[in-house]
Parts: sequence; C-alpha cells; structure tokens
Amino acid sequence: MTGAMGNSGSARDFEAFVEACGPRLLRMAWLLTGDPHQAEDLLQTALAKVWPKWPRIAEEHPEAYVRKTLVTTHASWWQRRWRGEVPHGELPDRPSTGDAFAAVDLEQTLAAAVRSLPRRQRAVLVLRYLEDLSVEETAQIMGCRSGTVKSQSVKALRTLRTALGDRHPDTDGPGTGGAAPACTAGGRQSHA
Repeated sequence: MTGAMGNSGSARDFEAFVEACGPRLLRMAWLLTGDPHQAEDLLQTALAKVWPKWPRIAEEHPEAYVRKTLVTTHASWWQRRWRGEVPHGELPDRPSTGDAFAAVDLEQTLAAAVRSLPRRQRAVLVLRYLEDLSVEETAQIMGCRSGTVKSQSVKALRTLRTALGDRHPDTDGPGTGGAAPACTAGGRQSHA
C-alpha cells in the first residue's frame, strides 16, 4: 500500500486503506470467527485499535499490522468467551452421487470443520493458505516459532482430512471415495 496512496498518515489515507483492503480483511476475520457478524465486530475493533497508531504504521506495512491485530484480538476474545455448550449438526457421511448441491454441501462441511478447529490451528490455516503467507510471516504475526506454525498446520490439515473423510472435490466424483492425488514439482502425481 505504501506509495500507491502516498500514506502520509492522514484520515483520508486511512479511509483509502480501509476501502482498498477492507474486503480482504473482512474475509480473514470471517474465517477466524466463523460468523459474519462477529467478523464485522472483529474487523471494526482491529481498525479502531490501529487508528491511533496510523501515522506511525502508514509508511510501513499497514495491512500486515492489521492482520496481526485481527489475530491477536480474536485470540483475546476466544480466551474470554464462554465455551460451555457448542451446537453440532449431524452431517451426512457423504453426498448422494447425483446431488446437484454436492459442492455447496462440501463447502459447508469444510467451513464447519474449519470453525471446529482450535483457534491457533484456524489462524495458521487462514494465514498460510488463504492469505498465502510464508511459515516465517505466519510465525511473526502469531508471535510464535516457525516450528509451531508447521506443527499446528499439520494438526489442522489432519483434522480436516478426518472430518471430510472421502469427500474431496478432486476425487473420481462426488462421494466416490479415494484420495485425491497431489502433484509434485515435475508434474507427476503422488499419493501423499
């Protein structure tokens, strides 16, 4: 963002930043919270925390600063939140083979599985795979070591694979089972 808007730290520059980066940051907040209303509250809270510091961070990397603020604010909310009763819906083992809504069903199942992950694992997945950050960048934002990011990522992906079972969009067809092949650097397929 630096240079594109001439971030001088003014209110107009902050508004331009929010206009340009707001949708992407809101999507990240939604993936962290799993709820559109909480996502809006989380983003608004993060932006309110950033605003007093805007003149100082405007010339640096303001989006990275806001992302870190989102993650840390969400973590503090999570620690204070009551977690007594958690509603669960029963999900089918797999969609029927001619189901026109299979993709939507898979998307909802994946979203529910991501929301069920512990907050650190969810944050790692959002930062690594949605925001496409490196392990080091993710570790910096989360305030942990690279090894922690890697282990949390492995645990989260294992949990998602278990939750989704045979339901993978790149298999032989919806609900047909089997693991989706992963491509290697040379274009060959491996079954990792």
